[in-house]
Amino acid sequence: MKFLASILFCLTLGSLYSQVNTSTFEKYPVFPECSDSDIDQLESCFNYTLQQFVYSNFQVPEVVSEENYKGAVAVFFEIDKEGNFKVILIDAIYEELEDEAERVFGMLPKITPATYNGKPTYVQFTLAIKVPLVAPEISETTEDISSQTQPDEVVLNEYDSLEKLPYENEEYTSNINIPLSHHNYSLFDPAINRVGLNNHTAQKPYIYNEVNRYYNFQAENEKLLKNKSSWFGRKWWNEHMVAVKGKDYWFTLDPGVDLQVGRDTDSEIDTYNNTRLVYAQGGIGKNLNFFAVIYESQGRFAGYFNRFAESIRPDGGNPAIIPGRGIAKEFKTDSYDYPVATGHISYSPSKTFNFQIGHGKNFIGDGYRSLLLSDNASPYPFFKINTTFWKLKYTNTWMSLRDVRSEVTEDGSFRTKYIASHYLSYNVTKRLNIGLFESVIWQNDNDRGFDFNYLNPVIFYRAIEFSTGSRGGNALIGLTGKFKFTDNVNIYSQLLIDEFSSSDISGGNGSYKNKIGYQLGAKYYDAFKVDGLYLQAEYNRVRPYTYSHNTVILNYGHSNQAIGHTLGANFWEFVGIARYQKGRIFGDAKVIVAKRGFEFNTPGDMNFYGGNIYGTEDNRVSDNGNDLAQGNTTDFLHTEVMAGYLINPATNLKVYASLIFRDFKPELNTDEVFENQTTWFNFGIRTDLFNWYYDF
Repeated sequence: MKFLASILFCLTLGSLYSQVNTSTFEKYPVFPECSDSDIDQLESCFNYTLQQFVYSNFQVPEVVSEENYKGAVAVFFEIDKEGNFKVILIDAIYEELEDEAERVFGMLPKITPATYNGKPTYVQFTLAIKVPLVAPEISETTEDISSQTQPDEVVLNEYDSLEKLPYENEEYTSNINIPLSHHNYSLFDPAINRVGLNNHTAQKPYIYNEVNRYYNFQAENEKLLKNKSSWFGRKWWNEHMVAVKGKDYWFTLDPGVDLQVGRDTDSEIDTYNNTRLVYAQGGIGKNLNFFAVIYESQGRFAGYFNRFAESIRPDGGNPAIIPGRGIAKEFKTDSYDYPVATGHISYSPSKTFNFQIGHGKNFIGDGYRSLLLSDNASPYPFFKINTTFWKLKYTNTWMSLRDVRSEVTEDGSFRTKYIASHYLSYNVTKRLNIGLFESVIWQNDNDRGFDFNYLNPVIFYRAIEFSTGSRGGNALIGLTGKFKFTDNVNIYSQLLIDEFSSSDISGGNGSYKNKIGYQLGAKYYDAFKVDGLYLQAEYNRVRPYTYSHNTVILNYGHSNQAIGHTLGANFWEFVGIARYQKGRIFGDAKVIVAKRGFEFNTPGDMNFYGGNIYGTEDNRVSDNGNDLAQGNTTDFLHTEVMAGYLINPATNLKVYASLIFRDFKPELNTDEVFENQTTWFNFGIRTDLFNWYYDF
């Protein structure tokens, strides 16, 4: 007698080079009969050939026929990297059926093994052999077979048939955002800024699979791995704490910390930060990925940092907002407790489109600072579409922000405002890139909520903003540019225009409507032929009243923090940065020199000089004659050095020591703005998933 072999794929290909997008990189094992088949037909040809072989050679034992048995034999087998069939497990009601299945599989010839990324790999399958016999049909597909009702012998073994495949850093080829960290981004910045590449570097955070085309994360991390065989050694030095992979899914789970101890010697404050976190990332299917982090934190910082955190405290009684993190409640008598949660879901149905929804931060620009959209403020909800084709990348982002000041709070609830932005990046040549930025801010006035007019991804927002009323929205536009002189040197720039009165901008009379800012910067990779040495210089200049608005809720801020430049407006600033990493050892150095203009806010002078983006233009000091850094002019110096050691490249766990020196000298000492110096030593261990900004 003959009978049918019906293939049930319970597990997919797995190897040391597994990828998320398996259909792109996997190739099925090949019988000689299938050698001329197209690659998309290899699966069905493999299925049919194996079924036909078993059907032609399997002999049902006499005892099985005599007892008129109807059922199945479940065979769990492997094809190794040499193409040999190996039986792992056989499950049948008769021992004679098990022996016969073992015999038939022993007759199978050596075939061409499966490959992944062009390299041989093993693959495992489950085969259900039905009794009595039914001849295989060549037209039967995997989907047809798997959808059939299976015998109890197979169904009841589904759980045991599930296999954990080896996790091989699927995150590096996923659609997950690379956590925003200036130092970590500097490691692959040279690779993605070479002359001739048709990529786009201003829209951040980057996605792993975008960068992995130019910078092999797997290979680079393998250079850092320590030879550890124990479970603890591998998890501490090299790997994720938990990594699970199966067919069409994978995820990792890691604990993390941001533990700091230090001292502000000038204010005589012992500082600390105690953050415990857990973060998960993973993929479901070929195109859907997720990333989430939960932080629980308590901390006390240097004097200037604490004063600023308390100066931007929200309505409702909480004492502070920790810059870049979120609202804090009181902890003990002199510290803060501030929980944070961030995450996103990323879906890429094709190479052209990527859709993201999440709670986090975004950044536009090639510099250390951004005048257009930065990661300075607390996390916020967002929805983003990235569209990439030809020489273009078009990013649409919609954000929901909060104004938490007491003067705008209604019925105990913070005021909501929304931002819609477009950024179009165009590679003009293999060296030159230009970009166009446009955004509009509107509030939930007249109960209009989210204005669906702004869902249009291509329309110019200025026209909509004008149609909703002169104070119905606040529109900004910007231009960016980058030029690559060589693979090692490039320059970049930004221009921000926050008012559309050309006569006031070009008139030269210091109009308060002349609300522009610009950025000029340069990067030097492998500077002076030192591998891994990264140098950056940047100049930023933003005129008074930029980012502010006469309808104060329509300023360019979120939770009392700027979402443009960290320093707000009414300043010039020079930034110099050096970064270096060799192996697991790294170091950063930064110096910032600036001249800033603050409000006096004294009984004799309550005028608005244009420095605080939350000020109202109706209180401006003058219509004309406004100069940069006007008001309480302040000289600002910030220097920062850091050295550390990367403990685990998989989780970005680092140990470090840092020193900050800050000098702040205003023209006039007031209750809010006064001369002070800070020398802040810090030692810490942290999972580096976001940027701390201490330089304000």
